[in-house]
Amino acid sequence: KLNIDVDTIQHGVEGLVYLLTESSKLMISEVDFQDSVHVLGFSDELNKSLLQLYLDNRKEIRSILGELAPRLPSYHSLEWRLDVQLASRTLRQQIKPAVTMKLHLNQNEDPTAQVLQTDPATLLHLIQQLEQALGEMKMNHCRRIVRNMK
Repeated sequence: KLNIDVDTIQHGVEGLVYLLTESSKLMISEVDFQDSVHVLGFSDELNKSLLQLYLDNRKEIRSILGELAPRLPSYHSLEWRLDVQLASRTLRQQIKPAVTMKLHLNQNEDPTAQVLQTDPATLLHLIQQLEQALGEMKMNHCRRIVRNMK
């Protein structure tokens, strides 16, 4: 009826969905939303309609996005054991350490357990990488990103 290409309509709808979901995720203010839409070059009447659409639906969009978010398991406890093989039939003088860990998780209120085994060198490398990641989370740039994600 509109004599418009299907791809044009599809891209327009996808753009509108992206605008509303990202604005709702960040919970931007009315002024910020108007500034974002004003750059697109729409008429004032259309800008007001988009603002009203955003204000009317942002809570519902946030709740839907919250339901669609993956439910990740959460940490409950950790059991660990250090095993050392000192000798075998073929090698009488060997030292082969291994760290065995049982990681207890809660996923959707259901307890699960994962058994992991590694050597101490790999475990030390993993600890260093995690400490580095925690250090980076203390940087201002990361704090700003995390604050906007909430």
